Amino acid sequence: PLPLSPPYPFPSSARQSSSPSRRQPLPAPRRRAPSSTSQRCRRRVAGWSVAAAVMLYMIGLGLCDERDITVRGLDAVRSCASVYLEAYTSILLVGKEKLEALYGKEVQLLDREKCESDSAVDAMLEEARTADVAFLVVGDVFGATTHSDMQLRAAKAGIDVRVIHNSTVMTAVGACGLQLYRFGECISIVFFTESWRPDSFYDKIKANMKNGLHTLCLLDIRVKEPDMEALCMGKKRYEPPRYMSVNTAIEEAVRA
Repeated sequence: PLPLSPPYPFPSSARQSSSPSRRQPLPAPRRRAPSSTSQRCRRRVAGWSVAAAVMLYMIGLGLCDERDITVRGLDAVRSCASVYLEAYTSILLVGKEKLEALYGKEVQLLDREKCESDSAVDAMLEEARTADVAFLVVGDVFGATTHSDMQLRAAKAGIDVRVIHNSTVMTAVGACGLQLYRFGECISIVFFTESWRPDSFYDKIKANMKNGLHTLCLLDIRVKEPDMEALCMGKKRYEPPRYMSVNTAIEEAVRA
């Protein structure tokens, strides 16, 4: 037999009779609807705890085209008020028009001049104080020191940051058949000029070879680089885009 005062969480009106047919149904629990589409998307994006504050999303895009973005990253992009694409440390195989068609958002390009400009970065961080902002990076977010610096600046300014990772050449290089555990320090080879011939990469390749390790060489990309001669004459002009080939990298390694 049931005790006279059962410790059940039913209202007294629901316990007036032991007959199931006469019991009153419990009221349905109330659910608070999200206050905005942005907050609904944020709940769905990654299962993160809900935060009322807006934030800066740093999102990796992968290595190929617009379809390489993760589902989590796509949800975040579509929830943001502004979308920026860093377009100088690496490039996708498609133009920003393909990205805009998939995201349903305008994509603003950030070249080297803007990414390294304190005023441009500060403006983007200031925008992230009042609206969700997406900062897109080809490959993974932390493939360049510029992006690490941006995260630190945002944290120092008290801006919430969410990082969504993606594939990167650091791991994709395993497709050539070499074991990732057998790679040593990664190096960069840049275009030489008449007055600038950095050769520190040579010693690092030599040290890796001495230790029996492979070396991943990142080759230079020069997009929207200022023409120094034009700058000396007070004119703002940019050099044509250049992408280092393997042959050029080998030539410069030999010259080093």
